[in-house]
Amino acid sequence: MPDGTSVLVCVKRVPDSSSEVLLTEDAQAVDGSKAGFTTSPHEECAVEIATQLTGDGAAGGEATVLTLGDKDAAEQLRAALAVGCQQATHVVTDAHTLGPADIAREIAAVVKDHEAAGRTHDLVLLGSDAADSGDFQVGIRLAYELGRPVVNGATTVSMEDGPDGRVAVAVGKGPEGQETYRVPLPAVITIREGGVEPRYPSVKGRMQAKKVPIEERTLAGEPRGPQRVKLLLPPPTPSSVQILGEGPAAAPAVVDLVEQLGVLAR
Repeated sequence: MPDGTSVLVCVKRVPDSSSEVLLTEDAQAVDGSKAGFTTSPHEECAVEIATQLTGDGAAGGEATVLTLGDKDAAEQLRAALAVGCQQATHVVTDAHTLGPADIAREIAAVVKDHEAAGRTHDLVLLGSDAADSGDFQVGIRLAYELGRPVVNGATTVSMEDGPDGRVAVAVGKGPEGQETYRVPLPAVITIREGGVEPRYPSVKGRMQAKKVPIEERTLAGEPRGPQRVKLLLPPPTPSSVQILGEGPAAAPAVVDLVEQLGVLAR
């Protein structure tokens, strides 16, 4: 891995999907008030890849985690800091008022401002889609904003030296199998889960994360808004229950059922 890699990884505070999914009254967002909040699996993998590429800060590499959200979204930044990111930036805003174009513009503004301050991010990593609203647009919109090449849906990312400088090697699954892309840096890559195993934060990591100062910013422009009509929940999956009987009298029916399922050999 080349020395001195700088990665900006973007995360979003989203409702935990492990419980029943509910929508807000205006059907514009997922209601997380009863489920709690977390980081999506795609973005957890993006954080893991960012820390691997930067060597957890070794050899001059640096992973910076970025989020757009209210004050509570700092929890997701601290979680990323606890597993190896070294810096954090928080655009403090109501994320529900932002659409994909707004989010891409704000991330681009952070990248450009950091670059002007001497912190050039070789790679920007994002989850392939938003876990709550299902938007797949931010990565491509961001690449256009920055004028960078983009790869969507990679599961692993590595670095190598090319004839014209460093390149990112992004591997993912396509319609006909594994696909590998080599793109010059700087670049934008969106990540899907499945290629790496996100690490769990240690007690030491959590303690260190509490001490890292978080850069806070306000919006760089007036938001256009999500401009969606509304979100819809899929209909519940139908289910049925067959009662085979009670007590010893149900034994013949149980034997018949397991034979139908092919569990018992004849």
